[in-house]
Amino acid sequence: MTMVRVRFAPSPTGYLHIGGARTALFNWLYARRHGGIFVLRIEDTDVERSSADMVDGILDGLRWLGLEWDEGPKVDGPHAPYFQSERLDSYRQMADGLVSAGRAYHCYCTPDELQARRAEGEAATGVGTWRYDRRCCSLDAATRARYEQEQRPRAIRFLVPQGEARFDDLVRGSITFDNAHIEDFVILRSDGYPTYHLSVVADDVAMQITHVVRGDDHISNTPKHVLLYEAVGAPVPKFAHVPLILGPDKKRLSKRHGATSVMEYARSGFLPEAMLNFLALLGWSPGAGDRELFTATELSDVFDLGGISGGNAVFNPEKLDWFNQQHMLRLSPVELAHRVKPYLESAGLWSDDLLDTRHAWFFAVLELLKVRAKRLDEYP
Repeated sequence: MTMVRVRFAPSPTGYLHIGGARTALFNWLYARRHGGIFVLRIEDTDVERSSADMVDGILDGLRWLGLEWDEGPKVDGPHAPYFQSERLDSYRQMADGLVSAGRAYHCYCTPDELQARRAEGEAATGVGTWRYDRRCCSLDAATRARYEQEQRPRAIRFLVPQGEARFDDLVRGSITFDNAHIEDFVILRSDGYPTYHLSVVADDVAMQITHVVRGDDHISNTPKHVLLYEAVGAPVPKFAHVPLILGPDKKRLSKRHGATSVMEYARSGFLPEAMLNFLALLGWSPGAGDRELFTATELSDVFDLGGISGGNAVFNPEKLDWFNQQHMLRLSPVELAHRVKPYLESAGLWSDDLLDTRHAWFFAVLELLKVRAKRLDEYP
């Protein structure tokens, strides 16, 4: 069998949030279950919004959760570099190759021209779903030569073939899209930067990714990716689209529901093993029985993509508190003392000699509070 290779590919336009952390966890668990490779790739082609601080925040969040990657930033690997901003030449080569093979073409349409034709088309049909009319696909040689001589900016569009794009989703089953509803999408912008569709497929091909586990907000992108895989003659990976996480109000989880990054939970006194346990059960079930408490190793021993629910999961803060309390109860007195230490230090209540066996009262107090506290920051 081919070795399982999965990837988590965040964009450093924000810190690691709960949804991203769960996606990373599902990929990590699947790799560990099957003795595979977990790749971390940073999709930083959005130059204006990406930052080194955000990259560090993502890495810190993954490390706090214990999701160490086998290939990626700070680790390296056989498919380096793992930053998309350092792989631009490979995207341009793939795009040029598709043009040479007749699977893509240069598009010289300016944004203003596209907007005008879109408005005209929607006004004529009364429907707001205008698709690119392939005007540049059939340019005659003279017009193309004139545009080139003028050095007119040009993008590259993928030539969508007739037929259907089909893939078997490991969560949602067989999914089929009619290609007639997919416009000739841009794969390389006129500034030479790739679109998401091109870069993600090029990287997954180069890094030999076998399974793509990502949020189901990407389902509409997947038929385009399947077409690209087929166009370059690469095997199509297996897909598993994970349902969204909703807030208690049943709306998509966002900043208004509380913490905006995983590290905020770390600072608020949550244990990484509790957060890991909680995230794993957000939309995934271990099967028979009502067991809820797992270590990371126990989760990796039983995790299977078939256990992912097709319905959206609801983020329940009270349930997270419960998981945290249960995992704190599992800590030995000495381990609990070390976990509480930073919070007592911040409150001016710590002295290193508290860990001395002469201070049995200190450990007795911790044990007394253990059954009441839900987070580490409550101990002071």
